[in-house]
Amino acid sequence: MALPQTPSLRLDGRTALVTGASKGLGLAAACALAEAGARVILMARDAKALGEVVAAMSAAGFTAEALALDVTNTSAVCSALTAHTIDILVNNAGTNRPKPLADIGEADYAAVMDINVRAAYFLTQKVAETMPRGGSIINMSSQMGHVGAANRTLYCTSKSAIEGMTRSMAVELGARGIRVNSICPTFVETPMTRPFLAEPGFRDEVLAKIPLGRLGQLEDIMGAVTFLASDAAAMVTGSALMVDGGWTAQ
Repeated sequence: MALPQTPSLRLDGRTALVTGASKGLGLAAACALAEAGARVILMARDAKALGEVVAAMSAAGFTAEALALDVTNTSAVCSALTAHTIDILVNNAGTNRPKPLADIGEADYAAVMDINVRAAYFLTQKVAETMPRGGSIINMSSQMGHVGAANRTLYCTSKSAIEGMTRSMAVELGARGIRVNSICPTFVETPMTRPFLAEPGFRDEVLAKIPLGRLGQLEDIMGAVTFLASDAAAMVTGSALMVDGGWTAQ
């Protein structure tokens, strides 16, 4: 009797591109993919930080290379990617400007939407041109794409846009065998969130909304990235994987 076999989580022979990869969630995603056997291209603005990360990954036996680019510079990014065929794309680069609605200016709106939405949209457009069948696009979204929060109207707007983009791209690219999904973390301790979590009372307020009773850790995201990138998720597309400790289940 032939027993069913679990699809492999290995990514050997595949090339992954991760944006915002010099720190935080992007670095965690890059390491997870490399650990699973992928060749990883790390993109970020900070060439020095990228060089240090690639050196550390290479020393660990991973295959990694750096692309020091601003993801919002669409023409430069597209030009740099002409020579690459990407199997796995992780749109991770992002920013946040938490302010009351009344204090959000046009410069704030442009900055957040430019990185969080426009850059991800046009990078995906470019990568999808040559992405082979079986490819996986992972958009790093947020639980804030599914709930509202005071002082987070701009961030919630951008992440809600990412959720709509994910579903629509999944439908359009499905005929080519390309999957598109999002990962929606709760608050994870990263360089971007650390200042917010240091505000008096804010950490306790956040923890009170997470049934599992803790903040997310980088390792919580790594398994989700590997799963969605792999053949184990071959029938998963247009989905939002909530890595939020139960925040949105309430």
